[in-house]
Amino acid sequence: MSVSFGGGYLKTRLELLQLKRSLRTAERVYRILEDKRDVLVRTLNELIDQAQELREAITDRLEEAYSDLAAAYVRCGPEVTELVSRTLGETLSVKVRSYTLMGIQVPTAEVEEARFPLPYGFLETTVDLDEAARKLRAVIPEVCKAAAVESAIFRIAEELRRTQRLLNALEYVIMPRYKQAIKEISMALEESDRDYFVKLKHIKRVLERRKAAQPTQ
Repeated sequence: MSVSFGGGYLKTRLELLQLKRSLRTAERVYRILEDKRDVLVRTLNELIDQAQELREAITDRLEEAYSDLAAAYVRCGPEVTELVSRTLGETLSVKVRSYTLMGIQVPTAEVEEARFPLPYGFLETTVDLDEAARKLRAVIPEVCKAAAVESAIFRIAEELRRTQRLLNALEYVIMPRYKQAIKEISMALEESDRDYFVKLKHIKRVLERRKAAQPTQ
């Protein structure tokens, strides 16, 4: 028997007890899922605010870096600028880790930047190129952090959708079916009890009449 999935049920007291127990379990699960949803919503809002702040900061820094890079193209020429860009090696490493939030693996990015001297001479370049390189190096850790935050947003949002679907199923399908089944069984048992009581009264009257009809010794 499974009322929640459309199965039948017996109109017995044992079935009634089982249904009431299942309803209490469903109500406890519903409260737990409500708490989980509240935590997910709060965390999601915090991450969205954090992602917005990171985007704005990254956009400002990139605009400054590209402005310096454009000036370097003008003053040093495209050939020198692109030649210098090819001499720049790897300057940082990214370690992706994760932590668990309400059963969700939320990613984090840790950036370890290696400080190397600029691999070009200062005679053939200008300060604009130096500033562009410095600002681009500085913004990369923020880009990695923003990527991790946005990935966490998508994962939490997906878990929030799943949680809300479960809440809707409990609230609008499963618990109403349990309640309806409990109501129908209770009414059927009450009707059965009334019939049984009427039969007992009838039997009692019959027995009393028979007793009264018996001759006294």
